[in-house]
Amino acid sequence: MTAHYVGRFAPSPTGLLHAGSLVAALASWLDARANAGRWLVRIEDLDTPRNLEGAAEAILGQLERCGLVADAAPLRQSTRITAYQQALDRLVATRCAYACGCSRRDLELAVAPARMERARHAERIYPGTCRDGLHGKLARSFRLRTVPPDPSDGGAPSSTIAWVDRRLGAQQQDVATSVGDFVLKRADGVWAYQLAVVVDDAAQGVTDVVRGEDLVGNTARQILLQRLLGLPTPRYLHAPLVLAAGGEKLSKQTGAEPLELASPLLALQAAGAVLGLDTGGMTLGDWLAGAVAQWRRRWPLP
Repeated sequence: MTAHYVGRFAPSPTGLLHAGSLVAALASWLDARANAGRWLVRIEDLDTPRNLEGAAEAILGQLERCGLVADAAPLRQSTRITAYQQALDRLVATRCAYACGCSRRDLELAVAPARMERARHAERIYPGTCRDGLHGKLARSFRLRTVPPDPSDGGAPSSTIAWVDRRLGAQQQDVATSVGDFVLKRADGVWAYQLAVVVDDAAQGVTDVVRGEDLVGNTARQILLQRLLGLPTPRYLHAPLVLAAGGEKLSKQTGAEPLELASPLLALQAAGAVLGLDTGGMTLGDWLAGAVAQWRRRWPLP
């Protein structure tokens, strides 16, 4: 293995792995192994009320049964609070983030006329009510300022983010108009996904993020945060999803059942089929070796 490639899989311990999350885990593992890199597991356990006792250990056990073993002990986000606070402090000090006093009801009333839609891992598009001060309200949350505080500052990162996804090709999003000033720390004190993932990817030296296609909409926000914090931007590959009967992404919220691992090989074969892989290995080791070779040919690094 070399230090030039570092990938990761980051499950939340709100339940066991299911067919969809195995696809994401397998894709990230295959990409790391195909590039002689390191593969890490990060436990995204910040949303404490939703965590299930013992789920993190059970997830690691499921991965191990499928032959997907990390190259280091798992990192738990619940141990990283100081790092997130330091990142937020930097953003506030440079006027790239600010305190927000709006309640959920305030936001619903403010955005209702525009019929703004809710996006994954985000609240409705924020109209900027507290961008220039709390106006007598108490601070509840913290938000990223997606437009420069000084319009004349030509050196500030643009909110229009363009990147190339290794599977989906060229992508572009204007974070200011399509997402708005998004939350970095919630009103209940929980650190938001967007900030935590950016800080942890940089701290762990992650060079390649391979995850489900449902998360592609988060990428522009994360790249903007990386630029504002002076952090490197990894390569991205968003893998196909397992769909539920109704056509939506299979998830815990749509009734996904925990993985049936009486035969880990069968579970891997099903996950591989979603990724377009068809290897003839009859043992776990042989199947994984064949899948690595196929992945390397199909998704070489740019």
